[in-house]
Amino acid sequence: MAKYSRIAVAQTMEAQGMVPLFYHADVTLGKEVLSACYRGGSRLMEFTNRGDFAHEVFAELNRFALKELPGMMLGAGSVTDAGAASLYMQLGANFIVTPVLREDIAIVCNRKKVLWSPGCGSLTEIARAEELGAEIVKLFPGGIYGPGFIKDIKGPQPWTSIMPTGGVEPTEENLRAWLEAGAVCVGMGSKLISAQVLQHKDFSTLEQQVRATLELIAKIRTS
Repeated sequence: MAKYSRIAVAQTMEAQGMVPLFYHADVTLGKEVLSACYRGGSRLMEFTNRGDFAHEVFAELNRFALKELPGMMLGAGSVTDAGAASLYMQLGANFIVTPVLREDIAIVCNRKKVLWSPGCGSLTEIARAEELGAEIVKLFPGGIYGPGFIKDIKGPQPWTSIMPTGGVEPTEENLRAWLEAGAVCVGMGSKLISAQVLQHKDFSTLEQQVRATLELIAKIRTS
């Protein structure tokens, strides 16, 4: 069962401005990544459902987070059907992120009042997602659409909260473009948690990168 309510998760996403995401089959490595992001100031992490037995890795990471990292909200991403969403919620996922809009996932998440963020690529999909109760809609793949898409969506629907994922980089130019266009937060994977960091187990650099990115987001928002 999720420890944090969907409203608490949505508020943390918006306040933090970034959701780091990654996948790795090694539980020990995953704990180090999670800890580095936590030390860097992140209180959210999306673990992507992309490998065999990924749910078993998630279960271990969530147990670790609950015990060792107070306030860390761990969720599951790349969830493509209601069965997988239910499985991850049974393992304590605090939010579910999907690459597409699926109403069966909306139903099982809403039943347990767990935040779900569906991948959308049109205003019609976004509107339908909100009708189904989505607090924050994922724009995916973000790099295909660009910040201008969000700005245009916010015209007729200023209430819409959009999280671009894919095409987001931890640079001032890139983040400023997304945030000034109206993104409520951004999802960031390999540009933040790089293959090089994982290969060399350079967790101090990851911690610094997360901290610097969060500080940059805060700076852009107040400038």
